[in-house]
Amino acid sequence: MSEEIDLILAEAGEKMDKAIAVAREDFSTIRTGRATPAMFNKVSVDYYGTQTPINQLASFQTPEARMILITPYDKGAMAGIEKSLRDSDLGINPTTDGNVIRVVLPQLTEDRRKEYIKLARTKGEDAKISIRNIRRHAKESLETMQKDGDAGEDDIRRAEKSLDDLTHKNAEHIDEILKHKEAELLEV
Repeated sequence: MSEEIDLILAEAGEKMDKAIAVAREDFSTIRTGRATPAMFNKVSVDYYGTQTPINQLASFQTPEARMILITPYDKGAMAGIEKSLRDSDLGINPTTDGNVIRVVLPQLTEDRRKEYIKLARTKGEDAKISIRNIRRHAKESLETMQKDGDAGEDDIRRAEKSLDDLTHKNAEHIDEILKHKEAELLEV
């Protein structure tokens, strides 16, 4: 196969890896019964007029499985952080003692678990759609090469087979991550 075909396949592989990384990050923001700093990754705070991720404004400690302590680096950001946490879709009610924001996660109800599983499945499907779109773009590039006479039919067919294998492997990887997340959510 030509260098151009290898380049198209390598680029598709890199983009699919990024799609998996995004899916992994999305899954980490879905709350399970345990407190983890990753669940706050998507929360941003209005910090002096700029939307800033909370993990850049504070440190996190988990003294217990369902409690997390958030210590702002700047005490002036305390009210903004607390407001952003309340307004987030995490379903939490933070309390503060002036120095530390304490977040106690309520037990997940059966309905809330089902809701989170549905959300996880949606995010998983979004990731698979992204992977299929990457495949489609790479396939179009290969077909263009064939039309322009830059590569032979056999080379293109082999490249499309490799692309399909790559797509299938990455879609299975998403399913694996999703299955793990569902098991985590169902754990009582």
